[in-house]
Amino acid sequence: MNRLPLTGWLALALLLPGCSLTRPPARAEAPVPAQWLAPRPPPLPHGGAVPALAAWWRDAGDPLLAELVEAAQAASPTLASAAARIAEARAARVQAGAAGLPALDGQLALSRGNALSGAAGGGSATLPTFTTAQAGLQAGWELDLFGGLAAGRDAADARLAASQAQWHEARVAVAAETANAVFAERACRRQLAVAEQDAGSRRDSARLTELSARAGFAAPADAALARAGAADASARLRQQRTQCALQLQALAALTAWDAPRLQARLAAADAEAEAALPAALQPVAAVPAQALAQRPDVYAAELAVAAASADVGAAEAQRYPRLSLAGSITAARVRGAGVSESLQTWSIGPLALSLPLFDAGQRAADAEAAHARYGEAAAQYRARVRQAVREVEDALQGLDGTAARTGDADEAVRQYQASLDAVQARRDAGLASQFELEDARRALFAAQTARVALQRERAEAFVALYRALGGGWQRPDAAAAALPPSPAP
Repeated sequence: MNRLPLTGWLALALLLPGCSLTRPPARAEAPVPAQWLAPRPPPLPHGGAVPALAAWWRDAGDPLLAELVEAAQAASPTLASAAARIAEARAARVQAGAAGLPALDGQLALSRGNALSGAAGGGSATLPTFTTAQAGLQAGWELDLFGGLAAGRDAADARLAASQAQWHEARVAVAAETANAVFAERACRRQLAVAEQDAGSRRDSARLTELSARAGFAAPADAALARAGAADASARLRQQRTQCALQLQALAALTAWDAPRLQARLAAADAEAEAALPAALQPVAAVPAQALAQRPDVYAAELAVAAASADVGAAEAQRYPRLSLAGSITAARVRGAGVSESLQTWSIGPLALSLPLFDAGQRAADAEAAHARYGEAAAQYRARVRQAVREVEDALQGLDGTAARTGDADEAVRQYQASLDAVQARRDAGLASQFELEDARRALFAAQTARVALQRERAEAFVALYRALGGGWQRPDAAAAALPPSPAP
């Protein structure tokens, strides 16, 4: 019977790892519309171009906004946590890569001693003292027979890339949150100016009506109505001041700036900066659906599918035999009783094969659980793509709607102001009642409040589109990352 030589066993051990198991697809299909539903997308704050997205905060003509965004990103605990997860994923990648490589351990040993030995006649003799020194290397290597270790490396690679994409997503989210907070604070100050103007006008009207009533030229009811309107306006003014203080504190907490410093910088900045922002932006005809591929959260969800696919391969490989190879080299030296001897030994082996015979279904259950997690990751990826489509559509619809309403809101303020001026003139001439004047003031105040809210809504729609398009992030495989549109069923 011919025996396979040692070199033959080694060659067989090196060839067997090519027998890897089939994994489920690393990419899941997700339907994407061929075009957006939003009618005639308005000018975008970045032209839809990825590089312009990344530089939007710096190029928006608002240096304070860019400075606050950078401060918030530097102070964000969310970004710090995301960076820690990158470090953790990088360490896991090193561990997974090391599992498929040989391990080498060194050993050093030193001993000195003697022993008593029986002698003839019932006595004892003392043996000479010996010093023994030993050094050795031991190697071990698990051969990847069915691709389980390679699957573990692939899963770790995917999770590392996903953690990096999630860091970028957190960065974009912090920038968007900061911009919205800045726009909210500025809108609050504009509304505060409206409330101050309304309160001042009502206060003057109440004072004059009170004087007229005392002189007998106005009815007491008109004076009471004027005082009630002034008190109501004063209450609204106090409430608005409180809201502005809360907005300032929220922005200070977000950016880690001192509230007095932040208040001074905001007061020095142009409060209308975001209202004039769209006029200087480049118009585009449409936003391509492939822009969804530039969202870091979509990319992270895609990588989660790839990692789950690799986990399935690793779990399936545990159900099959495992092969390992060991080896050692040892050098020893013994000295004592005037004698010094050296000894060197080496060995290759054993070449050990481990066969899973019975585990009460544990390995099969692990594989089944891995398949279930893969299905969950694929479903979450599809849901993330659908959510991304919705967010872009919502932002585009918001921009379109606010653009269409801006002219109407401005016209309403102008006409209500003209109406108030006319009623005030008639009131001064004694041809209009205090009730008509109060109604005209309420209408103007409501129109001015609606315009301020519309300006804030439009600014937030720009920020929403910035975030929905990925905030300027580019995936590593951008050249082949476009999501193909799926045909309608």
